[in-house]
Amino acid sequence: MRKPLLLSRRHFGLSALSVAAAGLAGCAGNNGGGANTALGDATGIPGGPVQPGAEIGGGQYRVALILPLSAGGNAGLAAQSMKNAAEMALAEFSNPDIQLLVKDDGGNPQLARMVAGQAMDEGAQVILGPLFAQTVQAAGAAARPRNIPVIGFSTDASVAARGVYLLSFLPETDVVRVLGYSFATGKRSYAGIVPENAYGSVVEATFREEVARRGGRIVVLERYDKAKLQASIGVVAQAARGADAIFIPDGGDVAPAIAQGLVSAGVNTRRAQLLGTGLWDDPRIFNDGSMLGGLYAAPDPAGFAGFAQRYQARYGGEPVRTATLAYDSTALIAALVRAQGPQRFSDEVLTNPSGFAGIDGIFRFKPDGTNERGLAVMRVAAGGGQISSPTPKSFGGSGT
Repeated sequence: MRKPLLLSRRHFGLSALSVAAAGLAGCAGNNGGGANTALGDATGIPGGPVQPGAEIGGGQYRVALILPLSAGGNAGLAAQSMKNAAEMALAEFSNPDIQLLVKDDGGNPQLARMVAGQAMDEGAQVILGPLFAQTVQAAGAAARPRNIPVIGFSTDASVAARGVYLLSFLPETDVVRVLGYSFATGKRSYAGIVPENAYGSVVEATFREEVARRGGRIVVLERYDKAKLQASIGVVAQAARGADAIFIPDGGDVAPAIAQGLVSAGVNTRRAQLLGTGLWDDPRIFNDGSMLGGLYAAPDPAGFAGFAQRYQARYGGEPVRTATLAYDSTALIAALVRAQGPQRFSDEVLTNPSGFAGIDGIFRFKPDGTNERGLAVMRVAAGGGQISSPTPKSFGGSGT
């Protein structure tokens, strides 16, 4: 198996990567939230007037970058951070031959479709973004008749398609990785308690499929809403005493309460392994004693730590966690322009099974537009996650 195309600063002719916020539908900040987050959309977010287009870089290959820059609240803040990250990728690449055409969609699907058309009229050969499910879908609808690929940042896999690729952190990948590791350590029977929302539906489906595929069994799987959480905990506790592992795919505002409730109901969470997703990459998880020892899947934090240090030095503030998506997508396009010739943006090149290596590790696009990532398995410890199983270096192995 060929090695993934390296998108790190070493590829740019610079030194190797340093080792080392608030929630947002469709992406997440780095203060109190991991790379993954609950599915959703943020269209119609009140904000300011649409920002005029801008150009970054002077290369001959034009690339659109569509973000909700004028959206209100966390959406606009995330968009600005991602724009900065894309600019930083160009600055760190050695003589990039691309120019970014930055377009503001305000988080609005109609505007996303319009600015995608404008960018293509201006010569854009590929579109990076938008950020949300409906805006990615709208930009993809504009790009498809012109055979222009879109690399979007939504976490909703339902908007992925051939030619519309998602670089985001998909919750399905988290579930597959943490369950793969759990099975490899001998766990066979599983309990689950899953939120009654869109994110819960996605992770439940993957949880059921993956346990069945690996020959395990689910002894109980309960959906809950927060108003009736204690009743759901009670149902799971009754059936979960004989389970090898308990799956709790929720964030720092709920998962500790579930773990505490299970312990109070007599479940030994030191014997039954607690399992979660990237939503566990949260100080509220690390600071709760009932969560200690739990396992979740996430990128190796060293990559983001080095990126954040450089971002802080350049812009004087912290990047949102998903700023790496804008960085890696920009670096990917610059690398393809340099290395791949006339077919640089073709489906065959973008879906290269060897994949690419960026800030958050290796990734590859599937023909259906979704992605696979090489994630670490992290163990919850006081003060932060500790690596239990490192990220794979290539897609040649099982990753478990």
